Amino acid sequence: MPDSGQFAAESLLIPSRATIAVLGPGGVGGLLAALLSRAGHRVICLAREETVCPLRQDGIRVRSRQFGDFTGAVEVNTVLREPVDLCLVTVKNTALGAALDRIPPQWLTNGVLLPLLNGVEHTDALRAGYGDERVVPAVVRVESARTAPGVIRHGSPFVEIDLVGRQEQLAPLAELLTGAGVATRVLPDERQVLWAKLAFLAPFALLTTRHRLPIGGIRSERRDELTALVEETVAVSRACGGQTVVSEVLQRYDAFPADSKSSMQRDAEAGHALELDAIGGAVLRAAERHGIRVPLTTRLVTELAAGIGLPRHGRDSPA
Repeated sequence: MPDSGQFAAESLLIPSRATIAVLGPGGVGGLLAALLSRAGHRVICLAREETVCPLRQDGIRVRSRQFGDFTGAVEVNTVLREPVDLCLVTVKNTALGAALDRIPPQWLTNGVLLPLLNGVEHTDALRAGYGDERVVPAVVRVESARTAPGVIRHGSPFVEIDLVGRQEQLAPLAELLTGAGVATRVLPDERQVLWAKLAFLAPFALLTTRHRLPIGGIRSERRDELTALVEETVAVSRACGGQTVVSEVLQRYDAFPADSKSSMQRDAEAGHALELDAIGGAVLRAAERHGIRVPLTTRLVTELAAGIGLPRHGRDSPA
């Protein structure tokens, strides 16, 4: 992770009506694609073959507590075949390597790559493939799920993105996202931004998945465990440059709708591969580097890796 923690290009030019690619139109990517389309941008979704036809025929249908029900018209292809102003990377970390083959670097010569992935370790790989001047580090906070190809249920009463860089440099991108309904901030420190997200996400993901409960059940039935786990992840976050506060993380959980599930929990329920290494594994590696004891995180990661607590079809899913 570079010391500057900032987007490296000198200037960022994004037209008021942009051409935007979305790699992975799932729960997060599908919601953002639909919002950007509704705001008047040209959106090209990059998806697997089985997803192409539903999106091409019906667009992306969204049911949202925040935005209501609407459909976003999008174009769709399996591989990017033309220049774009912006490319959102919203695939799972477990699929990132293969998915990047869908974005040939030459089509981003004058555009930027915005990764909205879980974890803290993916930005270096993206910079290696596309260059410091093309990658804008960022995080997204939202609870949103794909219930079928092109069908999105947005459960949280918010969708928020933090961009890393200089305000004057990234203002055009922040304005584009804000104009689509996404609450967007520009912050200067990459470590602080990525670790603030992971300190919040790891307890949410590990506990909801291990105990097969939505956040409301975790809050009411596992409050002590939730607090202890947040204390561990916040300690690691602060050692890595974050400025997370335990009470603030817990307040964010309390603001979530009680039926909210983590994306890891939904993956377990569907029998998909878990982002366990990108989320829990990243916390453990950082804790070891800084000599911080994280016994609860270690136990939960170990149990989930062994399939303990997972639905039967999830026990054989790779972690």
